[in-house]
Amino acid sequence: MGMMRLSKCLASLLFLVALSGFTHGFVMSSRTLLNRFSQNSNYYLTTEEHWFDQTLDHYSPYVILYTLSDHRQFKQRYYEFLDYFQVPDGPIFLKICGESSCNGISNDYLGVLAKKFGAAVVSLEHRYYGKSSPFKSHTTENLKYLSSKQALFDLAVFRQWYQESLNLKRNKTGAENSWFVFGISYSGALSAWFRLKFPHLTCGSLASSGVVLAVYNYTDFDKQVGESAGPECKAVLQEITELVDRSLESNRKELKKQFGAAELEIDGDFLYFLADAAVIAFQYGNPDALCTPLVEAKKAGEDLVAVYAKYVKDFYVGTFGVSVETYNQNHLKNTALNEGSSDRLWWFQVCTEVAYFQVAPSNDSIRSSKINTKYHLDLCKNVFGEGIYPEVDMTNIYYGGTKIAGSKIVFTNGSQDPWRHASKQTSSPDMPSYIITCHNCGHGTDMRGCPQSPLSIEAHIRVSSTFSKTVIQFVISGNAENCSAPDAVNKVRQKMIEHIDLWLSECKGTGRSSM
Repeated sequence: MGMMRLSKCLASLLFLVALSGFTHGFVMSSRTLLNRFSQNSNYYLTTEEHWFDQTLDHYSPYVILYTLSDHRQFKQRYYEFLDYFQVPDGPIFLKICGESSCNGISNDYLGVLAKKFGAAVVSLEHRYYGKSSPFKSHTTENLKYLSSKQALFDLAVFRQWYQESLNLKRNKTGAENSWFVFGISYSGALSAWFRLKFPHLTCGSLASSGVVLAVYNYTDFDKQVGESAGPECKAVLQEITELVDRSLESNRKELKKQFGAAELEIDGDFLYFLADAAVIAFQYGNPDALCTPLVEAKKAGEDLVAVYAKYVKDFYVGTFGVSVETYNQNHLKNTALNEGSSDRLWWFQVCTEVAYFQVAPSNDSIRSSKINTKYHLDLCKNVFGEGIYPEVDMTNIYYGGTKIAGSKIVFTNGSQDPWRHASKQTSSPDMPSYIITCHNCGHGTDMRGCPQSPLSIEAHIRVSSTFSKTVIQFVISGNAENCSAPDAVNKVRQKMIEHIDLWLSECKGTGRSSM
C-alpha cells in the first residue's frame, strides 16, 4: 500500500523533543503535522499542481462514436519536476500515484534516480482520489468508473498527451523520449500492469512491493506477520488476541474504550483495527516498536491487553497517525467528497476487483478468527449495497497474477512485508525479482528507505535550550543508511539501476521498447 487501510495512513512521525537536557515525548495532530511537512521543500520535489482533461470512460463504445452525452471528461491532477531533466532527450520517469490523495512528488529514492539519469519526473493522480474525482459524490453508482483498468488507460492517454506537449514546446513532431514507470504497492501493480498492457509506451517499469496477484482469502498475510514477529513476539500477540476475544464477550464497551475505539460498534471493525495495529510494525519496518514492549511486559507479568492498548494509542494512532474512524463502516458509507474519501474508494476497489481479504488462517493465527470471509463480504454489502463482489478470478485472468507475461519489469519486496505474497517473487530473464532481507525491510523499502511509513516521513524535532526556536530536521526516506542492513538495500538498488540503464539504452531515441 501501501494497501488497504494501512496504505492510507496520514503520516509517520518519529521524533524527539529535547528540552533543557531532558526528553519529553508528545503527540501532535497528524493532519496538522502533515500539512506542515507537505509545505517543506525537503519532503517534496514539487507540490505545484497541473491539470489534464481526462476521458471518464475509456471503454464505452459511445466514446468511439463521439456521442456528446457519453464523451465526458474530468480534470485530473498531475505534477512535473524538471530540475534534473537533460533537455531535450533525457528520459521521463512516470511515477504512478496510488490509492490516496497525491499532493506532490515526494523526495524519495526516485529523486536520486532522476538526478542520476537526467530524467524528468511526472506523476498523475489516480482517478477519483484527491482532487481528481469525476463526480461531486461517491455513491456506488458514481464509482462504476473506478477500476485499475480505467486507471491504466488514464496513464496511457496522459503519457501520450505529455509527450506531445513536450514536442510542441520543442517545435518537433513525432519525437519520443524514453519513458520508465515507477510504483509502490497498488501503484507498483499498476506499474507492472502498464508495462504488460502498453509495452510500446514505456521502456520498462519498477514494481516495488507490487501486489499483482488478487487474492480472495489472503491467509498468507497473517502467516507472514507471525514469521516476521518471531516465535516470542508471535506468542504474545496470539495471547493478546485470545484475551481480547474473551473480553469482548463480557466487557465489550470498556474494552473498546481502553483502546480509544468506542466508536467501532461492529466487533469485526474493532478486531480489524487491532490486527492492523500489529501489522503496521512489520509492514513499514518498525518491529521493535511493537515487540520489545510486549515481550518485556510478558516477562514482567504485566497486563498484556493494557500494554497493547498503550502501543495502539501511542504508536499506531498517535505517532503513526491512523484515525480510528477509518475502520468504522458508517464512515465508509459516507459518499461526500472529503479528506476521508480515499477509505471508501479503496474499499470499493477491494470489494470489486482484488479482495485481499485479510482473514485469519484456520490455525496458528495472530488475528482473531472472527476476522473471516463473512466479515469482509458483509462489509462490502453494508457499505456499497447488493451485487458488489470481488471478481478476483477475472482480475487474475486479465493481468496474469504472479504469472504476468510482461517483460522488462523489476519486482522488489521487503522480507518482512506481509504483502510480498501477492507480488512476484520468482525471477525470470525478462522480469527479475529481488527480496530485500534485513531486520526492518518492509513495504517499498527500496524506494523509501527504512524504517518508514506510507508517507515516508521521519522527522526529528529539536527545541533549542533557549526555547527560542524549533528546528525540524527531515531524514529523506530514500536514505538506505536508515536501514539495519543498508548493504542489502543498496545491492538491490544497484541491480535496479543496471536494469533501468540497460532498458533505457535499448529504446533510447524511440521511447519504444523492442518488446
